[in-house]
Amino acid sequence: MPPNNAHPKPEAITVEKLPDLLAYDNAVKLAGVDVDGQLRGKLVSKKKFLSVATSGFGFCSVIFGWDMHDMTYSEELKISNKENGYRDLIAKPDLSSFRRIPWENNIPFFLVSFHDPDTDEPVSACPRGLLKTQLEKLAEKGYGAMAGAEYEFFQFKTPSATATEASSSTAVYLRDNPPSTLPSLTEGMFGYSLTRPVHNQEYFYDIFNTCQAFKCDIEGWHTESGPGVFEAALEFGEAQQMADRASLFKYVVKSVATKYGITPCFMAKPKHGLPGNSGHMHISLVDADGKNLLFRETSDPNPHYADIAHLSDLGRHFLAGLLEGLPDVMPMVAPTINSYKRLVENFWAPVTVSWGLEHRAASIRIIAPPTAKPGATRFEIRVPGADANPYYVLSAVLALGWRGVEKKLKIPCPPLGKGEDVGGNTDMGIRLAKSLREATDRFTRIGSIAREVFGDDFVEHYGGTREHEVRLWDEAVTDW
Repeated sequence: MPPNNAHPKPEAITVEKLPDLLAYDNAVKLAGVDVDGQLRGKLVSKKKFLSVATSGFGFCSVIFGWDMHDMTYSEELKISNKENGYRDLIAKPDLSSFRRIPWENNIPFFLVSFHDPDTDEPVSACPRGLLKTQLEKLAEKGYGAMAGAEYEFFQFKTPSATATEASSSTAVYLRDNPPSTLPSLTEGMFGYSLTRPVHNQEYFYDIFNTCQAFKCDIEGWHTESGPGVFEAALEFGEAQQMADRASLFKYVVKSVATKYGITPCFMAKPKHGLPGNSGHMHISLVDADGKNLLFRETSDPNPHYADIAHLSDLGRHFLAGLLEGLPDVMPMVAPTINSYKRLVENFWAPVTVSWGLEHRAASIRIIAPPTAKPGATRFEIRVPGADANPYYVLSAVLALGWRGVEKKLKIPCPPLGKGEDVGGNTDMGIRLAKSLREATDRFTRIGSIAREVFGDDFVEHYGGTREHEVRLWDEAVTDW
């Protein structure tokens, strides 16, 4: 049986059922996810879709050969390059991802995963495939993973068109004007305000209801502290589905916002002097019956640290794996130049390898009894920003944690005490990378934990994409 806080699994969709499922449709929308977490896809005829639903179809590998602005990488990488002609990969539809797009006349939608055309193995950098590989390690032991995601994001009013422009465009406006002049959706901080959403009531409820219709349900939805900032806690569920829903949540927000002349922003740090946008991820492990494996049945009367009195031995090893490996996977949880503008002292963002029971300043917050019920015992990973790819974040968390379980690692540093500042004199954890360059150098170095848990192919490819980002930043002339 599934855990009480998860939806029961719907009846499986099979290839045989597709003709009936799509009986009144003439087209299908398909999308995969690139390394930056962006959806890349196309519209295909129903006839085409039915013919490739099992075997997959060719999809240009260039989506793994260029950055989020469609600029080919500075140095060509193995998956997609001139030498292999930016050849096609095999995109295989995941029938279990079926949903209909409410804002596009309920057109059917499926996610795809990318496979090597020669070996049929998942492409090393395919976000959905990478997460699936990590979950298979747990499945071999009869375990599963449950997850939840929280996203904060700024929202701006799309500037009105000028006399010389055919239509309004935030991109055009920012090309010609300082970002600081872009008007916020609302002014003032107003975290958890009940009145601020009234100012944009139709938009506020449209996002909530559309998420439900698109199967990426919101569990909690409120204003966060900052001008025009909202936060969504997505409904807890199985990890692979959670990553899908986290990715599709951004798709919903951006699509709905367009109707209202609003530009949402999931950058980690859109504005100087204000808190950034977090992308906290919650994780727990369960057995085949849905029982939480992080909870300790009987409280430990003599724990090494009081904070882990209710944490199982498996949970302690998992935590140790996270703490030991976190510095080596920073590009996966903080992927952009801008990510490191958020990870600075004094802005409610973690900057060290740190942890603690119900400690919201630490990198890893333990949520466990006595403040939570046993079945809700979990880790909240607070380092990722809203800009992070949810598949990579969950892959990193599971790979590091499971490595800790397999090696029976010991927790490497004491917890932060209540009232202690992260990065302060009493914080015993090492400082996390301060820049994407520093993070990428550690990620790609010979002997990194990232190479151990993900393999060289993934590290070389993803590390190369981040080195491209650094190079572009090094060449940029800014108004600073």
